[in-house]
Amino acid sequence: MSLDLERVGVHDSVETVFPPEELATYLAAPSFEAAVIGDDGIGGCDAVVTLEHRDAFLECEWVHSIQAGVDRFPFDAFSAHDVVLTNSTGIHDRTVGETVAGYLLAFSRRLHDHVANQRDRRWGRPDWDEAFTLPGKTACVVGTGTLGSGIADVLGALGVRVTGVRRSSEPVPGFEEIYPTGELLEAISDAEFVIVTVPLTDETRGLFDAAAFDAMRDDAYFVNVARGGVVDQDTLVEALESGTLAGAALDVFEDEPLPEESPLWGMDEVIVTPHCAAFTRDYFRDVGDIVRENVDRLESGESLYNRVV
Repeated sequence: MSLDLERVGVHDSVETVFPPEELATYLAAPSFEAAVIGDDGIGGCDAVVTLEHRDAFLECEWVHSIQAGVDRFPFDAFSAHDVVLTNSTGIHDRTVGETVAGYLLAFSRRLHDHVANQRDRRWGRPDWDEAFTLPGKTACVVGTGTLGSGIADVLGALGVRVTGVRRSSEPVPGFEEIYPTGELLEAISDAEFVIVTVPLTDETRGLFDAAAFDAMRDDAYFVNVARGGVVDQDTLVEALESGTLAGAALDVFEDEPLPEESPLWGMDEVIVTPHCAAFTRDYFRDVGDIVRENVDRLESGESLYNRVV
């Protein structure tokens, strides 16, 4: 790719995750200008770092997503307009892994109950057989890429047996057993925790439906740090209300923010977090390092890192 990079815009949509000014300052370099832009400033940029998509990006040469997921970007339109798209795959493994470990520890040690009790100034101990420890439990991670591998690394250190589901049954470091996607129901049938990390595609949309929840153990917990569309949310609610599942930790939803009327808000065994599993004070630096790496590659004529389109 040949690009005479003069101006990089940090789109103000990244403010959902971190102050755009922090990234613009971090990217500042003698060879190009880095500036915070709104929608009206896209036209003057050669490249844009963004959270959201805008049709005006089709006039740029390079767009970088601060997230790993790129399902919001129109690949065909980018290709037709010769716009390069890169993403931030590779920076979220540890952060998401620790968030998922937090969910599992909350359920096992009943921490979510204690937080709720504290809010109501209620002294309530769990029943003698409610709390448990994680060593020896099985977590099935559906999706063994960067996020899945990061989760396996953290959970493995806690003594959890980690299995995985991916397109093929080829071994993956950190996973004790790998199942191909066609054996999803078998893979999740004997796990105390089922954790979803797959990207949202035509193949994964609605992957977790009634058949999947029926296949899971009645005492299993469901965790979604992928995309809301990977799950049939109404069916998930039914499974939780009927006791088919023990509980769920959900960071992503079909509609975000999660509507106030959603029954998920009021379920004792459901942890709701606002699509922030990957958040960290170093997020802007992690994104900036990928952008800097690709600027260097542009100058040397190398292929761009994390190129999607």
